Amino acid sequence: MTRIRPFLFFSAIMTIKSFLTWSVLYEETWSWTPLLTEIPFIWIFFCLIELFASKRKLAVYVLVNLLFTAVFFAVIMYYKYYGVIVTYHALKMVNQVTAVKNSVFSLMHPYYLFIFLDVVVLGAMLLRSKRAELWKRIAAPRAHRGVLTFVLAGSIALCLSNIVPNRASMSEFNQAKEMGILGYEAYTIFAKKEPEPIAAGDITQQTIDVLKGTQPPETPETPEYAGAASGRNVIIIQLESFQNFLVDLKVDGKEVTPVLNGLVRDHFYFPRFYQQVGPGNTSDAEFVVNTSYYIPPTDAATQRYAGKRLPSLPKLLAANGYRSATFHTNTVEFWNRGQLYDALGFERYYDSSFFGQEDIVFFGASDETLYAKTADELKRLRDEGKPVYAHVISMTAHHPYTIPPEKDRIAVPERYRGTFVGDYLRAQSYADYALGQFIDKLKANGLWDESLIVVYGDHLGLPIYSLTRDEKDMMNELLGHPYAYPDMLNVPLVLAAPGVTQPQTFERVGGQVDLLPTIANLLGVSLADYLHFGLDLLNESANLLPQRYYLPTGSFINEEAIFVPGNGFSDGVSYPLDATGPTSGPPTEEQYERALRLLRLSDSYVSQLPDKVTVPEP
Repeated sequence: MTRIRPFLFFSAIMTIKSFLTWSVLYEETWSWTPLLTEIPFIWIFFCLIELFASKRKLAVYVLVNLLFTAVFFAVIMYYKYYGVIVTYHALKMVNQVTAVKNSVFSLMHPYYLFIFLDVVVLGAMLLRSKRAELWKRIAAPRAHRGVLTFVLAGSIALCLSNIVPNRASMSEFNQAKEMGILGYEAYTIFAKKEPEPIAAGDITQQTIDVLKGTQPPETPETPEYAGAASGRNVIIIQLESFQNFLVDLKVDGKEVTPVLNGLVRDHFYFPRFYQQVGPGNTSDAEFVVNTSYYIPPTDAATQRYAGKRLPSLPKLLAANGYRSATFHTNTVEFWNRGQLYDALGFERYYDSSFFGQEDIVFFGASDETLYAKTADELKRLRDEGKPVYAHVISMTAHHPYTIPPEKDRIAVPERYRGTFVGDYLRAQSYADYALGQFIDKLKANGLWDESLIVVYGDHLGLPIYSLTRDEKDMMNELLGHPYAYPDMLNVPLVLAAPGVTQPQTFERVGGQVDLLPTIANLLGVSLADYLHFGLDLLNESANLLPQRYYLPTGSFINEEAIFVPGNGFSDGVSYPLDATGPTSGPPTEEQYERALRLLRLSDSYVSQLPDKVTVPEP
C-alpha cells in the first residue's frame, strides 16, 4: 500500500483543486463532471510517473502538481478578469501583467491561494523530511505495472472521448467544460484552430455589405450628412472602461456623468453601440476604430497585426491633407503600441515621455494632465496650417478604479463605498469631469467649433463574472433590471460637430468597426478603394455585429438581441437588447453563418496584407 500512496494522495489533492476551479468558473457547488474530465487527464501523468520515475518520484509528483496548480490558478484569475478560459496564447501577454498588477490583485480572493498550500508544504517536506526519502527512492513495483498500464490506457481513452466529440463546439467555454480544463488546454496547443485564409481576390466590398445586411436600394445616391464636417479637425476621444448605462445615471439624485450627458443632449447620440474588442482591450479598440477590421481570433491585435501595413483612418486622412497623432499617457511599449501606431500610419505618438510624471494615477499621468497637454499640442499642430486627426486615449478610470480620494467628483452612498461598483462610479465620474476640462480648453483655444468630436467607450468596465452577489444586486438597483450581456457590452457613442450635429438619438445598432465609415461620410472622404467591415451609422438602418473573445466565436448582435451560441446555433441563447428601436427579427441561423463568414473574411484579408515593421520617432 505504501508503494501507491503518492498516486492516491496526489489524486485526492488534484480532485479538490479541480472542484475549486470548477466552482469559480461554472458556479457549480457539486458536479461529477470534474471526476470524469479532469482526473483522467491527471492520471495519465501520474501513471507515467509511477511507470518511469524510478528516482525522486515525490519530486516529480510535486512538480507536476505545481504545473497543474499553476494552470488552474491562471484559469481562475483570467476568467475573473476576461470571462474566458485562458490558453497558451496568453503567454504572449505575460509582460503586461506587471503593468496591471493592481487589477490582478483586486480580483484575487484569499481562498484562491489555498490551492498552492499543499505545494508549499510538500516542497518543505521534500527538502527536509527523512520520511520523504522513501517516496524519492521507490520505483513502481512490477506487481502494479499491469494495473497502471490499464489505468493509463483507460485514462487516455476517456480523455479522447471527452475531447474528440467537442472539437467542433463554437463555445470555447463549453469546450473547456466538456473536455475538462486541462484537456482543453492541451487541445488548444495541438489543434489547428484557424482555417486556411480565403483568397484576397475573393474578398470584396460587395460581399461584405451583403453579409452585413446593407441594402443598396435603400442607400441614397448622396448619403445624408455627406461632407457635412469636411475639412474639420477630427478628435476621437476613447474613454477607458466606460459603459453606456452611466449616461443619465443618477445616484442619490446626482448625475454621475454630467459632461457626457450634456453632449448626449446636444449632439448625435447612439445608445445601442457595442464594443468589439479582445484580450488587448484598449489597444484592440484603437485597432478596430482605426481600421474597420475585426480583432484576430486569439491574440491582441497589437500582437498579431502590428507588423502589417494596415489600411487605416490616419492614412485615409493623410491623403486628404491631414496630420495625425495619438495621445496616451502610458509608455508606448505597453501593448506594443509603437509597432501598432507605425502600422496604422500615425505621424506622431505622444506617450509618457511627453506627459511626464505629473499627477500619476495607476500607470500614467491623470486624465486632467492628458487633456490639458493634448489641447495645447493640438492647438500648436493646427496652427501649422493643416487639419489634425487626433486619437486621445483616456486611462485614469482603469480597472480596479481605486482612484485617489482627492479625485472624487461624486459621493457614492455608504452601501457602495469600498465596492467594485462604487469605485467604478467614482472613477467614471472623475473621467467625465476631466473630459469637461478638455472640452472647455478646446473651446477656449478655438478648436471646438472647427472640429468633429467623437466620444466612445473602449470596452466594458464591470464584468458580470467579477461581481459579487451584493454587487450584482447594486447593479440591478441602478439599472432597474438584472445586469446582463446587453448592458455589459454596451458602450456610448457621441458625435459632436458644432453647427452640424443637433440633438438627435439614433436607435440603430452599431459597433466600433462602424466608426471609420461613419467619420469618412461626415468628412466627405471616399471609401471606394478602402475595404471595410463597418457601415455608416448615419445612413444604414440594419446591422450585424460579429463578436468574439468576450463572447464565444459566432456570437453576434443584430437590431434586437445578442446571440451567444452553445456548441452551435441550435443550443444558443438570445439576450434581448431592449424594447425600443427598430427590429429585424430574432437571431437566425442565417445571421449566425453570416457573422462567422464576416470574421473569416476579416481574418483572411488582414493576414494577407504586406508586412511593415518600423517604429516612428516620438
